[in-house]
Amino acid sequence: MCGIVGYVGKRDSQNILIDGLKKLEYRGYDSAGVAVYTTEGLQIKKSKGRLAVLESKLEEAPLNGNIGIGHTRWATHGKPSDVNSHPHTDNSSKFSVVHNGIIENYISLKEELIAQGHVFVSETDTEVISHLIASLYEGDIVRAVQKAVTRMRGAFALGVLTEHEPEKLVAVRLSSPLIIGVGEGENFIGSDIPAILEHTRNVYILNDGEMALLTKDDVTLMTLEGNFISRELFHVDWDIVTAEKAGFDHFMLKEVYDQPKAYRDTMGARIDASGTKVLLPEVGMTREQIADIRNVHIIACGTAFHAGLVGKSVIETLVRIPVEADVASEYRYRSPIITPQTLVIVVSQSGETADTLAALREAKRNGARVLAITNVVGSSIAREADDVIVTWAGPEIAVASTKAYTSQLIAFFLLGLYLAQTLEKVEAGYVKEVLAAMQELPKQVEQVLAQADSIREVAEQIAKHHNLFFIGRGLDFATALEGSLKLKEISYIHSEAYAAGELKHGTLALIEDGIPVIALATQEVLFEKTVSNIKEVKARGAQVYGIHMEGNDELSKVVDETFAIPQTHQLLAPALSVIPLQLLSYYASLALGHDVDKPRNLAKSVTVE
Repeated sequence: MCGIVGYVGKRDSQNILIDGLKKLEYRGYDSAGVAVYTTEGLQIKKSKGRLAVLESKLEEAPLNGNIGIGHTRWATHGKPSDVNSHPHTDNSSKFSVVHNGIIENYISLKEELIAQGHVFVSETDTEVISHLIASLYEGDIVRAVQKAVTRMRGAFALGVLTEHEPEKLVAVRLSSPLIIGVGEGENFIGSDIPAILEHTRNVYILNDGEMALLTKDDVTLMTLEGNFISRELFHVDWDIVTAEKAGFDHFMLKEVYDQPKAYRDTMGARIDASGTKVLLPEVGMTREQIADIRNVHIIACGTAFHAGLVGKSVIETLVRIPVEADVASEYRYRSPIITPQTLVIVVSQSGETADTLAALREAKRNGARVLAITNVVGSSIAREADDVIVTWAGPEIAVASTKAYTSQLIAFFLLGLYLAQTLEKVEAGYVKEVLAAMQELPKQVEQVLAQADSIREVAEQIAKHHNLFFIGRGLDFATALEGSLKLKEISYIHSEAYAAGELKHGTLALIEDGIPVIALATQEVLFEKTVSNIKEVKARGAQVYGIHMEGNDELSKVVDETFAIPQTHQLLAPALSVIPLQLLSYYASLALGHDVDKPRNLAKSVTVE
């Protein structure tokens, strides 16, 4: 997830670009750059690090011109560096591109362009776009971009300049947000409204499959096929803070609603075009090395640990290798048995979690291979691990993790399938079935989010209580733990999660008349047993809210209210069943008047033990 800004008009573009990027820095913060058409042609400056590093360079040697594009990066392909920063150009330096998203087939396009004589300097997928457009240019930049887009597969928003047509700025949207700001004698592009709100409140919001040609005096909207579009301007009446949250009241709620995109991006090019195979080139183990694994240790903290519990079940189910899941702060101190045949998987949103980093180093000292699942390219954990699966959730601002957690689940689904297919532990038809179900998850999340009003009503009732319980079996228990943690950390309501079968071993003593219990029952093989446990708490006066899959209405007969998630493969249920729990915690916190994004006593990245 990155930030794009562009300007064409009468004013100096450099300052407008930098100011716009400052408003978008929450979208990307590991590098930044600008391209400006000057009297000396198209000039580019870019730097690794926060935006201030680039700003210092431009103060020393400004780029003067009335048209330009800028970018603030959150790395996916290639580590944060000057050369990997955007904008990217072709070998002639006549074309420049900024890009938000992923080009899934960039490797094959790159190989084709290299065969034509193109020379690449970065590790990014984006550089392919500038070379591809240059190779297709025949005097019309709009047509060249349209032809390039037909060759590209993935999700992207683009800003494109060429020295050959210095008065034109081209913008493209496909599954990645982009807006057009309309001023007087000047026009703008931006990933989000905050980037341009200081200059205009009149915008066109591009839909998927649309593009725009901007000059200082005109904006032409069209489809990627070249059909012209007529659309009314949208007038923005939000303030800057609200705009940064895309109109949502809090970053947490925005990030809950970001999850369909985060799922798509994390799957991205990791599923082949036929939908029958997982591609994980970032996992460098050979088949022989994978076959040599005798046990797996999953190590993480907090929410990431709950993702690890799902990962444990996924890997054991698919690969039939023993898996232990450990809280990172305990791992080193229990003298774990680690050998060179142990695969250690560390999970961290920030890639800087101190306890997880220490556990990683302990594992490597003992000869284990370490695979990291993290949301930050270039983080300490990403640098020190042997293999890294990056979750492309984009920056997460709210302290309570939502989209980073569910992206970790997607990473574990992919990893489990990859290991299983490599070792031929599952049939090809099974892999195809699960991958098909995975690709349905984004739109199924949207279906769950459509129940937000009903979930809010329940949350407002729950907010009146001081204690709460979550119960579930199997994968539902892992989700129950995450739901309980979310509620605790932002609403401050005391809640506990239990494996439903353990209720009669002590916990039933805490059930009293009217106490809320959230019961998850998405696992078909455990459904009847879970219903029996629900009846145990109902018999003692609990108010029970159930979560189940569509098509199984039996739960509604034994609980007070239910929420249904769409039918999916049993293994994937946690990626859907956690969504109502995220909303439940959000609305409960809201009802109690708490600071949702910044709960007391907590920090986003835990860099001390």
